[in-house]
Amino acid sequence: MGEAPEPHTGWTFITNHARVLAAIADDQNVRVRDIAAHCRLTERAVQKIISDLEHSGFLSHTREGRGNIYRIEPGTALRHPAEAGLTVASLLALLAQEEAHAAAPPAAKGYQRDDEDPSLS
Repeated sequence: MGEAPEPHTGWTFITNHARVLAAIADDQNVRVRDIAAHCRLTERAVQKIISDLEHSGFLSHTREGRGNIYRIEPGTALRHPAEAGLTVASLLALLAQEEAHAAAPPAAKGYQRDDEDPSLS
């Protein structure tokens, strides 16, 4: 088994549950090992998160051969009262939009290099 990911200290904006859900949304046949590596979590932590998501109705899985096929329930409402009316689908759309934005070249993001800014001349 692989080495445990480097731990993170402090708080983050996106929870590990959201990260795992987004990884599954990217590939519904993904292995726990691959989710763990992508999210920088242990495999055991990912298994616990998947269990939490299944018990709360956000996710289900079916066994196919030696792997799982996950199914996200996109209409499930987010749990926090401040997100009343928002669904898993809206969260995943936001995360996917940000991921696409992060992968775009700097010019497509609206960033400008210092040497391109005429006011800095």
